[in-house]
This record gives sequence, C-alpha cells and structure tokens, in this order.
Amino acid sequence: MNLSVPFQQVDVFTAVPFQGNPVAVVLDGNNLSSEKMQNIANWTNLSETTFVCEPTDPKADYKLRIFTPNNELPFAGHPTLGSAYAVQKHGLSPKTKGRFVQESGIGLVTIVPDGDQMFITLPESKQTPIDSQKLNELAAALGVEPSNIKAGLTIDLGAVWMTLQLTDAEVVLSLRPDMEKITALTPEGVTGVTVFGSTTEGSEAAFEVRSFAPNEGVPEDPVCGSGNGCVATMVKQLQLTEGTDYVASQGSCIGRNGRVEVRFDDDGSILLGGHAVTCVEGQLNV
Repeated sequence: MNLSVPFQQVDVFTAVPFQGNPVAVVLDGNNLSSEKMQNIANWTNLSETTFVCEPTDPKADYKLRIFTPNNELPFAGHPTLGSAYAVQKHGLSPKTKGRFVQESGIGLVTIVPDGDQMFITLPESKQTPIDSQKLNELAAALGVEPSNIKAGLTIDLGAVWMTLQLTDAEVVLSLRPDMEKITALTPEGVTGVTVFGSTTEGSEAAFEVRSFAPNEGVPEDPVCGSGNGCVATMVKQLQLTEGTDYVASQGSCIGRNGRVEVRFDDDGSILLGGHAVTCVEGQLNV
C-alpha cells in the first residue's frame, strides 16, 4: 500500500538555512514498519531521520523513533530538538502548555520552547574513564600527540560518546582524523568520538566541538546535540566555565556554522538547545 505522509527537513542549531545540522522528520510514522523506517533513513542519508508516532505513555505528546543511516538510536539531541520544532510547526498542541513531552528509547524527554529556540533537559549521564592506552590510540586516530588530550570520558546520555577535551580550539579545528582507525577504536554500543577545546578569550563561543561517528555512517556530524551534551557534562564536571552558561560552535570544518547554547539550571540539571528552521516541507511518498 502506498502512503503519503507529511514531511519536514529541519536545520537545527541555526536560524539561517543550510548552516546547521539537518534532520528529516516524518510526521506520521504510525503505519511504517521498522524496516521501512530504516530504509527511509538510509535513503535520506542524513545523520538522523525521525518518525513521529502515537505515544504509548499517556504523559507523552508523541513518540519519536530516531534512525541513523545504519541503526536506530534510543536518543539523540539535534533530532529531538528538530522534531519538536517540526511538530509545533505542524500544529500539534502539547498536553501541558509551554512544553512538549517526547517518548523515546530512554524514556520521557521534555522539550521547552523559549522564543524561537528549543531546549531539552539532558538525561542523567553514566560516565566511564578512558584508560591511557586507549587515549593514546585515539590521539593517533585523530592525528594529534597524546599530550594534546587533557581529559577523556565515555559518557552515556542514551547516545554514547567517547568525549575528549583537547588543548584548545585550534587543535580541534586542525584535526585530520583517520576514519578507519576511529571505526576500529569505537566499541559496539558507542556512537563515536566527540572532541572539544576552549576558544580564545573574547570569542563568541566558549568551545569548538567536532563529532566523528563513522560506524553510524556519519564520518563527521555537522552539529551534534548528544555530543554537545557529553561536552556539557564534562564542562560542568571539570568546572571549565565555573557554572556559567555558554555557547559552543560546531561545523565550520565542513561548511556549517552551528551554535549550541548550554544552560546550567539551579537544580543541577543541564539544558541544551538552540534555533531551528524548516528548509523542506511537503509530502513523502512511502
């Protein structure tokens, strides 16, 4: 049976089309099989494609399924924000005014519109130290000296990233990663490697971020929500901004200009968000 379903392609972490990270949003996935969803995600060939479905939890406004070209993910940041933007634009009214509640593979996620931005509260993280041998191997895969890695943790926010603090933003921008080596060093269940470094004083952004996930069919993610969530977790833990809110920059190495805003709430939670803009809107024939 041929179906025609509403569709948007949303650019996330930018207010300017084609400068952020696109996510394909299928706004009615209720009659699509998992196999069909994976086929569509492989076809769009974006870092993530999402499918909005009827929720099974009565507290949720919708259920979101998230696919890379290769796999389904329990959670990802920029697809969550972009999908919330798309469902709001499509006319969905939340059950509770001022917030959307998304059912996902990690449970319920709350998304709060703030003017023309969207913010999520990051889920509780699980953190595992990365041993020195693995850090040395990762340094070689990234093309830097081991001394350029200041700290490293594997952080699980639903999406799992090996997260590395590098010497500074200049080192981050100069990386020439070996994707075959990164693939070999990425364990099953881990999305990939996210790196960050501090910018110079007076810069618009506090950190430069890059995310590499060749195992997921995404050699370099333009602007990564979950990767930035892992960075924010390390920034808080290492007190790199002394608890003050900040903006991170990502994507310049591949022609993007993404901006990710991070806020530290008084209750200890971390909020992550930014702007979004719809670049494509219409019907998808499935």
